Amino acid sequence: MRTRVKMSSSDASKPKPAVNSAIATALRTLDTESEGMLALAAAMSDGLGAPFVAAVETIRAARGRVIITGMGKSGHVARKIAATLASTGTPAFFVHAADASHGDLGMITSDDVMLALSWSGETEELKDLINYSRRFRIVLIAITVNAESTLGKAADIVLALPEAREACPHNLAPTTSSLMQLALGDALAMTLLESRGFTAIDFGVFHPRGSLGAARQRISRQSGRPAAPRRRRRAAKMPAASRLAARRAQFESK
Repeated sequence: MRTRVKMSSSDASKPKPAVNSAIATALRTLDTESEGMLALAAAMSDGLGAPFVAAVETIRAARGRVIITGMGKSGHVARKIAATLASTGTPAFFVHAADASHGDLGMITSDDVMLALSWSGETEELKDLINYSRRFRIVLIAITVNAESTLGKAADIVLALPEAREACPHNLAPTTSSLMQLALGDALAMTLLESRGFTAIDFGVFHPRGSLGAARQRISRQSGRPAAPRRRRRAAKMPAASRLAARRAQFESK
């Protein structure tokens, strides 16, 4: 139920510093974050372009899935990127960096590609994931602002983000940095989508519910053909027991 607030003419003429201040803060936030996006776009036309193409080609060629990981705000962004990739034709899932060290490393195979997010590149919880990827020759792609960080030096491909100021007045709370990470993840997803020829009908197969699912049904009826997802051809895999024996042999040989 809506509540109407009556204002007299005298109230309407009074200045509203709180509202004006709020709008000013909102505009400053948007301006700061838009500067980060412009810097990211400029980087893509410069040094970021070549490793971005390499990342796309590597993911396209992978026999396994894209494992995306991170901590804190980077972890939240990583979870969203995983969901976007999975719904647009690139099998992917999120592994929490802290949980990985408590058994979830077993979710990751040598056929996978690991995408790790850390603004500083020095996230403590990523160390076991980094070591695991190096030990079992799992391709590691890093999204970080510091190519010379622990993560950056360990990675096979570094998607180095440009320096940017956070929208937080103290330059602390992840705001601009999170937006840039998310935008780069979207760029990866959309590039992969187009390279696979993934259609709106294909998308609907993975998203049968909600308004997007309803739109897919309309497209399917108009096209006159049933929707079918486009799947990558997968190489034949050895039985699970054989893979486990092979991994055990790798451990014993080190």
